[in-house]
Amino acid sequence: MKRLVLILALVLSFAFAANAAFAGKIEDIKAKGVLVCGVKDSVNLFGFVDPDSKELVGFDVDICKYIADKLGVKTEFKVVTSKNRIPMLAQGSVDLLAATMTHKFSRDEQIDFSITYFMDGQKLLVEKGSGINSTDDLANKKVGTVKGSTSEKNIKAAQPKAQVISYDEYPQAFMALKQGKVKAVTTDSGILAGLKAGDDNPEKWEIVGAFFSSEPYGLGVPQNDSAFRDFVNKSLNEMWLDGTYQKLFKKWMGYDLPAGWEMELWPM
Repeated sequence: MKRLVLILALVLSFAFAANAAFAGKIEDIKAKGVLVCGVKDSVNLFGFVDPDSKELVGFDVDICKYIADKLGVKTEFKVVTSKNRIPMLAQGSVDLLAATMTHKFSRDEQIDFSITYFMDGQKLLVEKGSGINSTDDLANKKVGTVKGSTSEKNIKAAQPKAQVISYDEYPQAFMALKQGKVKAVTTDSGILAGLKAGDDNPEKWEIVGAFFSSEPYGLGVPQNDSAFRDFVNKSLNEMWLDGTYQKLFKKWMGYDLPAGWEMELWPM
């Protein structure tokens, strides 16, 4: 009898685990009534703390809010960095990542990605009149970027003779530039534009050089949950088709969406 009870208990536990696994992220989010998004808090225009409201705002923040609205739930934000964002998603600390994250095959080993929701490329932020106009001018010079980022690897490949100084966040790298500790800051042009725009004297700085990398941003989603990934992709498509994406782009970037780039659209 005890053996039978034990077997039944094991069967029920397996069934419960199977049902929980089958439920997936969408059901889990709806059950708790909140979509937990991992966003950055130090990338002007994308994810940053508004000095007046003291709240997280930005393009990535609004992307999360749109998807949460489609799910019919509230949005909760957790701050992530380039270094910890993938582990936080993989461990279940967040449901979704909207964190200026380039979609790379190497990252697919740990998480899945949405379609590209923002296309960018890497450039340089320098002081006007510095004489630095491209990566060619960075030989034997110090350049700042962020630890664990795609930008860190790209600049080392683009200019092996540069001395790359890596910081925890981009504002720290920009501060190093203002203090003369580095001659340039490098990352995606949208992030550089945010650093420049947020400075007290933006006219002192300029973004230079041709793109030396392609940076397709994707939203990070848990691995092996196709239903949630498809929902996120459909939400992004709807955002594009109803005009919300274009309005948010203009709101945060300050200019109309560049001609020639469109989100990957799937038939509904």
